Amino acid sequence: MHVQHRARRPGAARVTLLTEGTYPHSHGGVSVWCDQLVQGMPDLDFDVIAVTGTGREALAWDLPPHVGNVMSVPMWGTPPEGRAPRGRALRRLSAAYERFLTALVDPTAEAGFPPALYAMAHAAADGTLSAFLRGDRAIAILAAAWNRPGLAVRESRPTLRDALTATSLLEHALRPLAAEPPRHGVAHAVSGGVAVLPGLAGLHRHDVPLLLTEHGVYLRERYLGYRTAPYRWPVRAVVLGFFRLLAEESYRRAALITPGNRYNRLWEEQGGADPDAIRTVYNGVDPAAFPPAGPEPAAPTLSWAGRVDPIKDLETLIRAFDLVRRQLPDARLRLFGGTPRGGEAYRERCEALAAELGHADAVTFEGRVDDIKDAYAAGNVVMLSSISEGFPFTLIEAMSCGRATVSTDVGGVREAVGEAGLVVPPRDPSAMAAAALELLGDAPRRAAMGEAARLRVIEQFTLRQTIDTFRAIYLELASDVKPFTGAKELVPAGPAPVGPTPVGPTPVGPTVSVTGSLAG
Repeated sequence: MHVQHRARRPGAARVTLLTEGTYPHSHGGVSVWCDQLVQGMPDLDFDVIAVTGTGREALAWDLPPHVGNVMSVPMWGTPPEGRAPRGRALRRLSAAYERFLTALVDPTAEAGFPPALYAMAHAAADGTLSAFLRGDRAIAILAAAWNRPGLAVRESRPTLRDALTATSLLEHALRPLAAEPPRHGVAHAVSGGVAVLPGLAGLHRHDVPLLLTEHGVYLRERYLGYRTAPYRWPVRAVVLGFFRLLAEESYRRAALITPGNRYNRLWEEQGGADPDAIRTVYNGVDPAAFPPAGPEPAAPTLSWAGRVDPIKDLETLIRAFDLVRRQLPDARLRLFGGTPRGGEAYRERCEALAAELGHADAVTFEGRVDDIKDAYAAGNVVMLSSISEGFPFTLIEAMSCGRATVSTDVGGVREAVGEAGLVVPPRDPSAMAAAALELLGDAPRRAAMGEAARLRVIEQFTLRQTIDTFRAIYLELASDVKPFTGAKELVPAGPAPVGPTPVGPTPVGPTVSVTGSLAG
């Protein structure tokens, strides 16, 4: 673990941001959001515990002086230093790990998850957990736990290889427990999942209140990602059981949950969160920083901005563009955004699809752009094709720039757009193409929609509203006053959310990697 230290100011309120794959080591929507909070509150002191890939990632943001300690917690690469426990400590940890695993595979034993997790957190602090999980005893405990009579996972005939794989995945996922947890102020997890682990440890050991903000629903994205993971069902059952019970523990223990949209709160309530502890706080932008984009391009152009990642579903966008180009042969699709490490194969697959459909000349991957406003100005219509989102910055930024948008109906998208854009089902190229053609063929409607979109941002989704809300939350949590009693939302309400996407009885496999799944 790498720690960067800076001097801190006596008396200033302290907030520890808990991140995964985002701020301050990468760009993207959640990183932008974190930077907005930090830059907007120079009167507070911030620390960061950042779950990263290898721990060697460079800082991607210029940190202001009131950001103190930045601790990088690598999920992969060299395991944490430590030794395997012995004697009584080994017996205690073995018993805790057995309760932990039993909770993951046996619905009647789920109450054992929290005490087992905190016992393992103590072992991680002592430097013994990772070494224990890399040993034969941990594998043997799992093999015994999921082969008990009557368990559904037993029917899948788990193998030794399954046990090795599942144990390794759990060892990596639990590494953030070894980070020094927050001791003072407020711990603010900016996603669910493994980023919350140091916050739960800080709450358990030092009574540091935990604030949880979910932009996308972390558990839902694990379900989506594991559908294509190269693991057998026993491995998926164990890992998804861990993420589900971790989400439920996070929801129960958080002093306040601030989802970025009202859709998320349905998942959180379903996971056991107290409805009175949930307050929707929308993302915001500075309308002055995203002024009207100006003249449209001469050729009919669709633009997209984001990170090149399977969750953004660029393949559906490219297939939709294929249908658009059959009607408008001179149409173009311009894709702006970086490819995260490990995502090169997905970008190559998208480029190959565009070439296979005969559009290699019209679909351009333009990489990161110095000024994101240029990405929005590049299109007559700005597209969003994701299969999962929270309250996407690219959408409200494009709206602030006065561009008409076509977006998939996921997360808080419908709340953001209202009547100021077109919303289509995810993974539906025909519907996406029809909406794009509708707007490309009607310049007056595009202009009116863009004006309405900018007005909506100015009225409801400004950066000042977001910062003021979180400053009040931080100060009240730090002073041990229960914040915002009552059920009133903190921002103007949008349209009623659609319920959680149904997940079948055997949801499967990881996002492309555990780290970086919410990078923007």
